[in-house]
Amino acid sequence: MKIVLDTNVFISGVFFTGPPYKILKAWRDGRIQILISEEIIEEYRRVGELLSKQFADIEFGPILQLLTINAELVQPRTLTAPVCEDPDDDKFLECAISGNCNLIVSGDNHLLKVSGHKGIEVIRPRNFVDNYLKK
Repeated sequence: MKIVLDTNVFISGVFFTGPPYKILKAWRDGRIQILISEEIIEEYRRVGELLSKQFADIEFGPILQLLTINAELVQPRTLTAPVCEDPDDDKFLECAISGNCNLIVSGDNHLLKVSGHKGIEVIRPRNFVDNYLKK
């Protein structure tokens, strides 16, 4: 199963426990495939480096490197018009569409509001864990 993770889900999975951590563990165990784009990686890097200053015991760099090696890198096609209220969130839709993926895991209200766009479901991390990982 291919999924796209918004930045908050990926970062939360790295630095904290809970559903985002379980999602990253499922990826590490080969149960799911994460799709990324260069733009998404850069956002992960920027946010992760800021947070790693607060959590010095977590080495963010190696985790991001592992992701860039083992996730599926997609060359996204730009949407013809903005879809999300926050156009910065469109990169997740672009990645999903270009990677033939129909699932984005996010807690971001802007993305949740556009669930169903081009057949892409946007669901919260807890719902993903409950509906896809517990089977």
